[in-house]
Amino acid sequence: MSDPGAMRIETHPILEPLSTVSSVTFSFDGLIVVGRVDEPIAVALLAAGIRIFRTMPRYGDPRGGYCMVGRCADCMVVVDGVPGVRACVTMVSAGLDVRTQQELGELDASFVPDRGR
Repeated sequence: MSDPGAMRIETHPILEPLSTVSSVTFSFDGLIVVGRVDEPIAVALLAAGIRIFRTMPRYGDPRGGYCMVGRCADCMVVVDGVPGVRACVTMVSAGLDVRTQQELGELDASFVPDRGR
């Protein structure tokens, strides 16, 4: 599932060093993913080599990020049991349970997130 070519930009001439940004972990389809505080879910998934976020209703075609600004529906995922969440504009936080959205997705009313509380 992971793309060996996936990587993060660690240094940038204008931005502060990435090493100073705190990281958090969350799960995607049961795999542990490391994200950075204040970054969208889609960015963390792409950095981890994950390119498929959802499947299309009719034929199950895979979709990932397209516009990456919240205007389309290609990056929709299921977050903590709620489908239709745009991964490109939803920030990561520790303990999120993110899943590939299959077709239109279904609300999982029985889902209770374990956030260590």
